[in-house]
Amino acid sequence: MNSIRERIKKFELNPPRVLTLGFGILILLGAILLNLPIATKTGESIGFINSLFTSASAVCVTGLVVVNTAEYWSLFGQIIIILLIQMGGLGFMTMATIVALLIGKKITLKERLVIKEQLNQETMSGLVRLTRYVIFSTFIIEGIGALLLSTRFIPTYGTTKGIWFSIFHAISAFCNAGFDIIGNSIIPFVGDFVVNITIGLLVIIGGLGFSVYIDISRNRTFNKLHLHSKLVISITIILIITGMIIFYLIEQNNPDTLLNLTKGERLLSAFFQSVITRTAGFNSVDISMLHDTTAFIMIILMFIGGSPGSTAGGIKTTTFGTIFLATMSVIRGDRDVVVFKKRLNQNIVNRSLAIASIGLTLILAVSIILTITEESNFLDVLFETTSAFGTVGLSRGITPNLSDFGKLIITLTMYAGRVGALTMAFAFAQNKNQYPYRYSEGNIMVG
Repeated sequence: MNSIRERIKKFELNPPRVLTLGFGILILLGAILLNLPIATKTGESIGFINSLFTSASAVCVTGLVVVNTAEYWSLFGQIIIILLIQMGGLGFMTMATIVALLIGKKITLKERLVIKEQLNQETMSGLVRLTRYVIFSTFIIEGIGALLLSTRFIPTYGTTKGIWFSIFHAISAFCNAGFDIIGNSIIPFVGDFVVNITIGLLVIIGGLGFSVYIDISRNRTFNKLHLHSKLVISITIILIITGMIIFYLIEQNNPDTLLNLTKGERLLSAFFQSVITRTAGFNSVDISMLHDTTAFIMIILMFIGGSPGSTAGGIKTTTFGTIFLATMSVIRGDRDVVVFKKRLNQNIVNRSLAIASIGLTLILAVSIILTITEESNFLDVLFETTSAFGTVGLSRGITPNLSDFGKLIITLTMYAGRVGALTMAFAFAQNKNQYPYRYSEGNIMVG
């Protein structure tokens, strides 16, 4: 008994642990609310495992669903889902800060440390001001997005329903969630320029990261931006253009996706799916009918995801960029990893390798397990698992058919993807770096 108490005392709630447990508690609360009969149109409880899966998908801003959101959930259930998406996208500490600021409560040092971890900041300087900026900019951007979407949704669905659809999808897009209440994602609007571009831009902006917004607002030109912002913007543009070209070239003759569209609609759809694939689970074509090659390319894009300090998931653009630059520096025989005439610290390279390795290991492990427990082919399972880890929400159609065990595994994968695999490792791993000495250096052969 004493040993248990001692272990509890030693289990300090450091920032990574607070974040990890905070998201977990939010998911459980959401699951309880979604499990209520009032949350469904039929008045029957969906079952705790399904409500837990849906809550995790909303809080982790993923978008994977076991039932059609438009057809199954009542207005109460849809409101709970969009609130969970908003809280999950902003982060529970940001939402807690909103409450604290409204009631005049002072933000403590410990709370600032958690906010620093959540927003992925290097220092604690100006954290409360940054949080205010995050909240203000989020509501402004979502409001503009809802206004633009309403120009299409109100004429289509009527005033009341159109306004609700506009607000729901603007929040879902900016938070990179991918939940829809249209019933068939954006497929009915596959050729609509306003809907596709508005949702696409909301996803891009939400996936850049709040620190990038601030940097752009302060330094208007690209050359004056901080290194982080330059790398984020450059890699984001490269991935969007590359994904768009590949998607267009492979799918242009596919009768189940792009073939029957006009050339303009094909380009628009290719752009939309390239943007969405990396982090938000909307779709303007049937994902289950894509060529296997396209699906595999999408898996790579989902694994990379968005950028640090944003509403997006994945290993992040800067992690991918760092690994790519480090590889190129080894090939060229350079001593340092250099980008935009700046040398990257070796700790950043090591951290990037750790994030990618942990993420890849988790995806492969979960995929192998699901291949055994589920009746689906490996590509579809790998697609589903990567989508969950990258908090994307795209699926090849296997989500509703997952077993209860499969749903729980995917739920944990979404949770790990949203919190961050490395953050979870920091949260629960014991610090072993307590030795006052270093071992002698040794050499091995690699490659």
